[in-house]
Amino acid sequence: MKIIVKMFLLLLSQLLIFSNIKAEFSTLFEQIQYYQNRYKVQCVEDKITDNYGNRFDSLYGTRNMRTILYGIAYRGGANNYYHKINKRENQNPLPGDGLENLCKEGFSDAVYLYAKNFSSAAKETIVGNNKLEYWQISGNSSEEIRRIIEMVYEVITRKRRGPIYFHCWNGWHQSGYIAAAILKQFCGYSDEQALDYWVRNTDGASRGYEQIKKRIIEFKPFAEYEISKDLQKVICPCSNAK
Repeated sequence: MKIIVKMFLLLLSQLLIFSNIKAEFSTLFEQIQYYQNRYKVQCVEDKITDNYGNRFDSLYGTRNMRTILYGIAYRGGANNYYHKINKRENQNPLPGDGLENLCKEGFSDAVYLYAKNFSSAAKETIVGNNKLEYWQISGNSSEEIRRIIEMVYEVITRKRRGPIYFHCWNGWHQSGYIAAAILKQFCGYSDEQALDYWVRNTDGASRGYEQIKKRIIEFKPFAEYEISKDLQKVICPCSNAK
C-alpha cells in the first residue's frame, strides 16, 4: 500500500509540473534543452500540433505549430475552425484555451499577426505563477518587424522569460513570413533560403502572396541584434531542405 501511495504522489507531482510550467530556468541553455525535450521536434518543418490542433494536448488551441528557434520562438495558427468544443470562424485570434495552455507551458508572450477580432481576446492570461501577455503586431512595417526581432532578442538575452508564440490563422503565411525574418536575423538564412523555407511550410498553399514574398526578400537583419555563430548552433533547428 505504501508503494502504491508513493507512486500516486509521484505521478501527481509530475502532472502538476507539466500542467503549470514556470519559465524560471537558470540559463538560456537550460530553457532550450527543456523545450527541445518537451516537444521532441528537431527541424523547422516538424509540427508540434497538426492542422486540426491535435497531436500535443497541452498545446490545444494552436494549429500547425512549429519551432523557429529552440525554446525561444515558435510559430503557428489559432485553432478556431477545427476546435472540438468552441468552433468559430477561422479568422480569429487564439481561443481562450490556447492562451491558457501556452501560459501553462511557460510561454511569456503570444503575438497575433493580424488585427481582426483581436479586441475580443484577453490581453493577459494568468495561470498559477505564470503570466502570458498577448500582443497584436503584424510585422509589416519596418517599426513592427524591428519590434518583433527585439522581442526575440530579449528572450535570447534573458530580458524576457519564456518562449514567444507568433501566429496567424492557419500557421502558414504571415507566421511563415515572421519566422523567415527571424531565421534570417538569428540563423543566417539567405534571401533564397528564407523564401524557400516559407514556401515549403505553407502546406502547399504558396501560390500568390507576392507581398509577403517581397517582404521576406527585403528584410535585412539588424546589426544590433546579431548573435554569435556558436549561439546559432545551439538555438537554430535543422532543416529538411535538400
